[in-house]
Amino acid sequence: MKVTRKILEIDEELCDGCGQCVPSCAEKAIQIVDGKAKVVDDKFCDGLGACLGECPQGALRLITREADEFDEEAVEERIKTAQVEGGEDAPMPRACPSAGLAQFTPGAGPSEGEFESALSHWPVQIMLVPPDAPFLKGADLLVVADCVPVAYPNFHGDFLKGKKVMMGCPKFDNVNAYADKFAKICEGSGVKSITTLMMEVPCCSALPKIVREGVKRSGKEEEIPLQEVIISRRGKVVARREQGQQVIKESMTA
Repeated sequence: MKVTRKILEIDEELCDGCGQCVPSCAEKAIQIVDGKAKVVDDKFCDGLGACLGECPQGALRLITREADEFDEEAVEERIKTAQVEGGEDAPMPRACPSAGLAQFTPGAGPSEGEFESALSHWPVQIMLVPPDAPFLKGADLLVVADCVPVAYPNFHGDFLKGKKVMMGCPKFDNVNAYADKFAKICEGSGVKSITTLMMEVPCCSALPKIVREGVKRSGKEEEIPLQEVIISRRGKVVARREQGQQVIKESMTA
């Protein structure tokens, strides 16, 4: 059945057939045909965009159009067929669990000692969260550099509690795709605030710039309050900046 949904589009003029996008698609929706990347069948593409950051030419993007519904059973069958054709030694990829959105009650699951998870949804990676994910509606959004939860010991209690989180790395991921996604989120989800949490290392400095660019593209600069927090490599809050401040004020020593 045809539905209007997110689907991958590949710009053939930009695509050079390098194939880097192929292994990033767990559903095996992409193949190289006649020297160009192609979506084999719309029903194999989940529309979450896990492949977007893998293209060095920027030939991949998500669009909204009429397409066949994503068919998880067909994907599983396709993967099994590839396994048989590849032989016993071929790896057995699975459909990515992040293809399904999930919401749950923070702290309702198993805990370790005195610690409880404040996570309330899945997925959490910036590239995997759809801009129209229901858990983003009216949310206080927390945008986090991947390294922060490892460095900061009480990440869940001090920052994640009560917020919806999106994680990524501006050094390795698609910066422009990030900005576009935040613009779409700000345009349609009605987020109440955005806190950007980053490390003190230079590569992390791009993350708040990406968020600000996304908010700017959405035209919501006057409506969405922004806060930026910097964490040291030793796990301390070293600086905070509120929207409109020109100088980051030191709040604690590293």
